[in-house]
Amino acid sequence: MEHRCIPSDQAPKPAGHRVNRILAALDPDDYALIEPHLEFVELTRGKVLFDAGETIHHTYFPHDSVVSLVTVMEDGNSVEMAVFGREALLGFVSAMVSRQSFGRYIVQINGTASRVPVDRLHEVVATRPSMRLLFLRFTEALLAQTFQTVACNAVHSVEARCCRWILSMHDRLDQDTLPLTHEFLAEMLGVQRSTVSLVTRTLQTAGLISQRRGFITVTDRAGLEDTTCECYDKIRRNFERLLPGTYTHR
Repeated sequence: MEHRCIPSDQAPKPAGHRVNRILAALDPDDYALIEPHLEFVELTRGKVLFDAGETIHHTYFPHDSVVSLVTVMEDGNSVEMAVFGREALLGFVSAMVSRQSFGRYIVQINGTASRVPVDRLHEVVATRPSMRLLFLRFTEALLAQTFQTVACNAVHSVEARCCRWILSMHDRLDQDTLPLTHEFLAEMLGVQRSTVSLVTRTLQTAGLISQRRGFITVTDRAGLEDTTCECYDKIRRNFERLLPGTYTHR
């Protein structure tokens, strides 16, 4: 699916492409090899970057946008498997051999990203050991996140999982008010909207969040961290261990 490219004179400044933490972590010589091939794109909420089985043509490096990888079942229900923000790249691991997407990558938070043709990126990675190691570290962190999310979906309460999701969004955005709807959270958590409404009312009554239509504001982050399950901290610590300085927790 195509997305509107941003002219260079309108691109984010001053960090440019390196707003993304993976691009920022590249050695200067490595970055110089892919920088001419990077372009800025706008990602709008609800856009599908790749659907399951589709051929992947670009690798994306989010800036202030957030993208979820979801599995869609035959009955149309879906559940989130992984989330990508400015600490991540997406569309690289899936394209290493088959070039087919694992699942549906859908934009959850509006914003911008950099993207590069996946063929060009693979050419560079093949000749740059330090870049290959960085991307392998990210791949390990992504797999750990995915496995932990699968376990979390299976054994932890909706309340704990909801807190984990709110915290993960809070980590990736420079604001306390998050554009999250009950419908969206229900889809990500694989539950009914009414269940999410009950959980968020409980969290609001406890003083952890406040709500208005289409938005959730974090009012007590420490309280959310106390209420969430162990999975949130495990995912965060894996990123910090494998990719120091890239995960955007507060």
